[in-house]
Amino acid sequence: MQQRWLITGSSRGLGRALSEAVLDAGHLLVATARDRSSLSDLVERHGEAVRTAALDVSDPAAAEAAVQLAVDSFGRLDVLVNNAGYGNVNSIEDTELADFRRQIETNLFGTIIVTKAAIPVMRQQRAGHIIQFSSVGGRIGAPGRAPYSAAKWGVEGFSEVLAREMALIGVKVTVIEPGGFRTDFAGSSTVLQAGRAEYDAVVGAAARAQREYDGRQPGDPQRAAQVILQIAAMDAPPFRLPLGSDAVNVIEQADRAKLADLQRWRELSVSTDFPRATQE
Repeated sequence: MQQRWLITGSSRGLGRALSEAVLDAGHLLVATARDRSSLSDLVERHGEAVRTAALDVSDPAAAEAAVQLAVDSFGRLDVLVNNAGYGNVNSIEDTELADFRRQIETNLFGTIIVTKAAIPVMRQQRAGHIIQFSSVGGRIGAPGRAPYSAAKWGVEGFSEVLAREMALIGVKVTVIEPGGFRTDFAGSSTVLQAGRAEYDAVVGAAARAQREYDGRQPGDPQRAAQVILQIAAMDAPPFRLPLGSDAVNVIEQADRAKLADLQRWRELSVSTDFPRATQE
């Protein structure tokens, strides 16, 4: 069945791979990017199947205009993908508050803003699918990426609430958690700062690892795009889906460690309840 999509951050990386896969599969797409000219080749290749919009996801008016473009052009909006985002590497101490705000504004508030723009349309349709791009860093605090992890953890919590509300109006929600993919995210898209010597064991190591990892990540963007197409076609898609063997392995290890920690401190945690006799 042909679907109408809106994808943020369509100019490169996973957003570009997904945009191309959506169009190649015969769907209709509103592709967005801060620089609309970066999407011109999609129009040249796919013609009337694609519309493009300049979108800064932190701008509510621009988000509403992009959603309205989908409705005006294609009659409805079936799938929204909040993909736009970025993350720099530096220590918490050395990251300027302005940089914290910019990263959280894009990665978290951008997701909230575009989602809110789409909800009224999907509510009226009583159908739709909102796909949020989080990250392994949305499940595990990534050293050197405090603003990014803070934002992506926010996306996870926001999306848990969203899913329960949207279920009442027939709208599905899926959170995608990619590991390392061979895109520009680990290259020129990221500002890497090794930081001061005191934090080198984690922040410097993260910067060095990212430089060495670039071009050797296990994830294939085209394969990821095909998986997301499959999810968008499901009647009962997963709420969370890590992408890539590295993501699955790291999240599995972290979740086991968290469960073990919960059990280790269980007695201390529950000791804060009123005594049972008092409750009765």
